[in-house]
Amino acid sequence: MPVTIPGHLFGTMPFYDVLETDEMVVVDLHNRPDLINVRGALQGGLVATLIDVAAGRLAFAIADRGAGVGTADMTIHYLAPIIEGPARAVATLVRKGRRSVVVAVDVLDVGRERLAARATLSFAILTPRPDQAETTP
Repeated sequence: MPVTIPGHLFGTMPFYDVLETDEMVVVDLHNRPDLINVRGALQGGLVATLIDVAAGRLAFAIADRGAGVGTADMTIHYLAPIIEGPARAVATLVRKGRRSVVVAVDVLDVGRERLAARATLSFAILTPRPDQAETTP
């Protein structure tokens, strides 16, 4: 199923939902000729975006109801190029605290059955702004 956000840049990207549970979010990014670098691999910045999208969705789902999340820190270890694809990000919870969520993400080159990147992200849990607070009837 495509991930679409009407009017958003991500709506033009080939992101696809694979799985979403309480403990895991899996998102694919399909290779296209306009997304590869001069060596034929998926651009590293797009891999970072895929990681942030999958991890952010999990962090948002885990944060308290009504709260938002913002990426506070992201460390990525690029291990192998993604040549065949799709690139599959598998985000899992490491820890949830009162003010932050930590998520681990493994990125696989599905076509080559190879681990391509490993990342750890921290998200700040953001309280709703007064103008966005839910009203209770």
